[in-house]
Amino acid sequence: MSENNPNQSLPTVESSSPNAEQLHKALTAAGDAAYYWNIATDEISWTGNAAEVLGCPATYISTGKRFAQLLDLDNFSTRYDTVMNAMDTDDGSGVPFQIEYVFRSEGRSRPKTIWIEDQGRWFVGAHGKPKEVYGTVRRIDERHKRDQRLNFLGNCDPLTGMMNRGRLTEALSDAIAVAARENGHCAFAIASVNNLDVVNEAYGFDVADEVITALGRKLRQVMRAGDGIARYSGSKFGFILNNCAEPDLKIALERLLETVRDSVIETDHGPVWAMLSIGAVCLPESAVNANAATSLAEEALSEACKLPSDGYIIHQPSERRQSRRKLNARCAAEIVTCLKEERFKLAFQPIVSVQTGEVVLHEALLRMAEGNGPDLIAASHLVPIAEQLGLIRLVDRSVTQLILQTLHQYPSARLSMNISGTTAMDPRWHNQLLETISASKLAENRLIVEITETVAINDLVSTRRFVERLREAGCGVAIDDFGAGFTSFKNLRELPITMVKIDGSYCRNLAANKENAFIVRNLIELGRNFNLTTVAEWIETEEDAKLLQSWGVDYLQGHYIAEASIDHPWEKTTAVTFDLASDDKVTIEAKPETQPAVEFIVAPVPEFQTRQSQSDEQPVWPQAQDKVAPENDLEFSDIEASIATLKATMAQFSGSSSQPETEKEENRSAA
Repeated sequence: MSENNPNQSLPTVESSSPNAEQLHKALTAAGDAAYYWNIATDEISWTGNAAEVLGCPATYISTGKRFAQLLDLDNFSTRYDTVMNAMDTDDGSGVPFQIEYVFRSEGRSRPKTIWIEDQGRWFVGAHGKPKEVYGTVRRIDERHKRDQRLNFLGNCDPLTGMMNRGRLTEALSDAIAVAARENGHCAFAIASVNNLDVVNEAYGFDVADEVITALGRKLRQVMRAGDGIARYSGSKFGFILNNCAEPDLKIALERLLETVRDSVIETDHGPVWAMLSIGAVCLPESAVNANAATSLAEEALSEACKLPSDGYIIHQPSERRQSRRKLNARCAAEIVTCLKEERFKLAFQPIVSVQTGEVVLHEALLRMAEGNGPDLIAASHLVPIAEQLGLIRLVDRSVTQLILQTLHQYPSARLSMNISGTTAMDPRWHNQLLETISASKLAENRLIVEITETVAINDLVSTRRFVERLREAGCGVAIDDFGAGFTSFKNLRELPITMVKIDGSYCRNLAANKENAFIVRNLIELGRNFNLTTVAEWIETEEDAKLLQSWGVDYLQGHYIAEASIDHPWEKTTAVTFDLASDDKVTIEAKPETQPAVEFIVAPVPEFQTRQSQSDEQPVWPQAQDKVAPENDLEFSDIEASIATLKATMAQFSGSSSQPETEKEENRSAA
């Protein structure tokens, strides 16, 4: 529109134009009402459907002033402000605008409100000021609700109404920036409901939402004005504490704990007692951005969850922790490099028969080549790190391939191999291992797989199936560290194993350590009652070896017998044997392909049968065929009595005979 036609306006229903009715129907169909606003006269001309769209008589909106009287006072923008205060310049085609505001069709004093979208163009007059406006209005109540809902979901947690994690991160970044700019302090904390799993088990999972909602209300009530609280994740809350140094932070955290600790939460399912663990970090001295702050708070929370009851931990810088992480990173890189460059090697430690003194098999131990040099070091220090970082399955697969390669190259070799607890508990890896062994056709009667006792009894059903499939593939199965899980000896009856290896921490200083001696004698007796071959590990002195022989152990392994070596003993023309009745070690001649004196014949797993006794039915368990079966039927009441006696003794000695895990690992590394 131009100044030459100042009276030109949009057609109305009353217009004689043949297209007016069609245009009106189009606007009505779209839910729009069109208008022309003459700013000089303040008059507004509307299409005939304006009353229907805006919900008020046309006379209420006939001028700009009257229209403005129906606008909500809290509107951020109005048509008048948008047009009259605009900084844009009209180049002849008009200046477009689009705004949204609340319209009160029944007056400002009445509660009825509708949301309006107002869009169009305004044009300037001769003096360069806005002269006229052409536009349309439409109701957008539903769209506004939807937008508000999306905005809410984008910033708030729908269950508690608190900030969500995304909005919390933005607010935390602002808080850190303000504290840094003003040389002040703030803090961030994460609280976790550490007994929610117990509540779910007791009442059902549907009570969790009630607990979270009620707990959020309690925590919000004790927050200071200006601080922030958010639903950080499922059972966690996040707190932004402004103007809060470490002494104030301790007070605030205690207040949060007391709020939850001092009262129960009433739910529809019954009263619930919640417990919190809190991890916190002081800012900006410990972290300069939100991501670093949340990571440190999570780390502190992880430590707080290890406390015996509810409590809090404030993150403190630790050179030891940083050094350990750097070491972990180096070890992880070292593991991957060794796998790529095939620097993992096997060392072989013999296991000898107490009766004949001859080597019956070798345990394959992992060694690692350092760089391109000839030196090899024990790789056992990498195993815990590999388990933590999820690399242990790759290591176990590499070891399996090396062992199968050795079995293929040396037909007289008989080996035992360890698999990590992580791998042993992973059913998906079982198939890979079993397929590799079965495909090679090399393991039959020549390979024993060692599983630690604590792992074996952790998931007895899965372990039993794994052991059965190993036996079906021709492998023997040994329980390693026998005695570490003494509370569940009776569970070993569920596993068709062929051998137990007594925990080496008990097999040292037997003459001087009566506790160790008693435990080992009982373990050997238990093995005999179960008709299982027993191996004593970590034998370091002749005195220990002779005592173990007198107690009836079947095989010995340790530094006294022989060190682990990367040399292939099957290539040699001599074999080291031991006559424990003499004071000296004796070397006897043996051909490279000579079979060991005691063969491990691994029979298929038999079906369990039952034999009838006078009192009760007892199962007949699979027997290792290199042992002589007892003449009489097995009486399990004797076993149960032995177990009870051993447990009582273990309780008395309470760890006096066992080594710390670190020392135990060092001994394994030395082996």
